[in-house]
Amino acid sequence: MSDFDAIDSLLASVGPEAALPAPEQRLRLREAARLSKAQVARALGVSPSTVTGWETGRDPSGEVRTRYAYLLEGLRERLEEAEPEPEPVVEPEPESVPVEDVEDDVESLGSPEPCVLCGRPARQRVAGFAQHLDPAECEAEAPAAAPARTGKVVEAPAAPERTEKAAPAAPARTGKAADAPAQPAAARPPGSPSAKPPTRRAFQPPRPEPSDLVTQAVRGALAEHHGDVEAATAALVKRAIPDAMRLLDESRKGARYDIIAHPWIPDVLRKQTAKGADQIWEARPKWTRRELPPGEHEVTALDINGAYLSALKTHLPLGQLEHSTGFAHDRRRAGVHLITPPVWEHEDVLPNPIGNRDEPGPLWVTEPTLRLLQRLSGPKYGLCEPPEIHESFTSGATENLLEKFRIALKDARDAALADGDEVTLEYVKAMYSKFVSTMGESNYNRELYRPDWMHIIRSQAFANLWMKAYKAHDEGLAVVRAMGTDELHVIGDWRAVFAEGRGVTEVKVKDTYTAGAVGTED
Repeated sequence: MSDFDAIDSLLASVGPEAALPAPEQRLRLREAARLSKAQVARALGVSPSTVTGWETGRDPSGEVRTRYAYLLEGLRERLEEAEPEPEPVVEPEPESVPVEDVEDDVESLGSPEPCVLCGRPARQRVAGFAQHLDPAECEAEAPAAAPARTGKVVEAPAAPERTEKAAPAAPARTGKAADAPAQPAAARPPGSPSAKPPTRRAFQPPRPEPSDLVTQAVRGALAEHHGDVEAATAALVKRAIPDAMRLLDESRKGARYDIIAHPWIPDVLRKQTAKGADQIWEARPKWTRRELPPGEHEVTALDINGAYLSALKTHLPLGQLEHSTGFAHDRRRAGVHLITPPVWEHEDVLPNPIGNRDEPGPLWVTEPTLRLLQRLSGPKYGLCEPPEIHESFTSGATENLLEKFRIALKDARDAALADGDEVTLEYVKAMYSKFVSTMGESNYNRELYRPDWMHIIRSQAFANLWMKAYKAHDEGLAVVRAMGTDELHVIGDWRAVFAEGRGVTEVKVKDTYTAGAVGTED
């Protein structure tokens, strides 16, 4: 290799400078190339909402910025070289999706992927999912039970004219009566909609359910790694964060509420030092009962399944947090609160709802901790005095903000348990656990910056564990330990109180050991 060849090789290995055009130019280039946001997002390993942010003013950083700049430069060069073509005139069909929306979401595949409707190989993606563009192909290949698996009734468009003879079942596929003969093509008036040449833009695929994204990802990973379960699982866990964000985007489509992904955050939610923590107290329990009943006891350590998955159902603030002062608490809002917690007088049998805390005085807690304390101070429980609120940072809130996201993951988890599918189980667990842990100040997820959500979801998991401890105590079990989000140690017939299993509403045995009156030993 000559010196100049070595230089050329070195230059070829250097990517383009990460200079980006203005946001409006980014949008224009993508739309001119007839690329959907989903296509760009998949190529760059981000979610469609991130592409939206880039086209409305936000800038990517790091390696993804370099790749995005490379894409935009390539689009600009190809569009400049292309001859301008007249825009085809397409008459929209009644009650159809705009033509541009369907066209933008169709792409060809280098290798076939399973069709989401029939499960057979397809060479196109529609709206991000592998599908047959011609409904006849899908129905011809699909087994008779395939329509029942989809759970939906899909009315296919009229079958286009072909040079070969039509199959006898073709009239039924068009949705017309079987005894109504099709009009010959030559007899149709020129220019009528049915006389147009076949076009894929007329096909309107049903939107897959969010949980289908999980199934498709697992199938794709197994196919890519030739059935190697370990390699497929590792690949899925590695991409769990962008996949979780994409699932969140899909589950939010048509939602009632808009959310702010990068709002202004008060100082109490910011880290005090580079490696330090912010000022929020999550009320993590780490409690062991000081004294046990006389004699030796068999203690069962119970594992609470899907603690963070269940905690996704919690009151989350929608928008930017606003400051307020005073004792009043508006249950239509959620956020973080500076409180003086009440005195807890039941440490001998139940953990303190605010966890282990040595320093007295006010502290910042999240919405679930405040609501738990208020609940326990009410007439039903009467276990403590109400907490005293000094100030708050809150926004309008809803408990169902992540509900479709949670249900999609729960359904995928339940199906995986029923099928003994450990690949999907590990993938789903990585999705919800990493989703929660990286929505704060994290370099792994820059699509969502909501440290308030992170603390609230974690605190909800702790509050859920505390309520299980109370249920055990109320049903006559002796609570021995409560640790983290998912560990509860009890003495007694726990199966009379909790259902055993791997579902999110069930518990499983983690360990058993013997404990005496003077303490516990593992």
